[in-house]
Amino acid sequence: MANENYHNFSYKGFGLGLGFTWGVVMLISGWLSCFGWGNLFVDTMASIYVGFDSTFFGAIRGAIWGFVDGAIIGLIFVFFHNYFISKKSRRKRR
Repeated sequence: MANENYHNFSYKGFGLGLGFTWGVVMLISGWLSCFGWGNLFVDTMASIYVGFDSTFFGAIRGAIWGFVDGAIIGLIFVFFHNYFISKKSRRKRR
């Protein structure tokens, strides 16, 4: 504990990574719901993401929404993480 190193997350890396991951989740869930799997999840997310539904192109629209949403949430998370890590790091140096 005496030699703790705190690292900041990359805004671009974390935002793109979370955006890509959530976009792929939305794409796969949209396509699987065409076969009857995960309809409740898709219906719930369709109330948030305009145009997302259980069709081929609806899943693509959901993936785009998911990428944007995931990237924004990732950027917000990294902002708070880096803020509190730098605050804790400054407190340790005193």
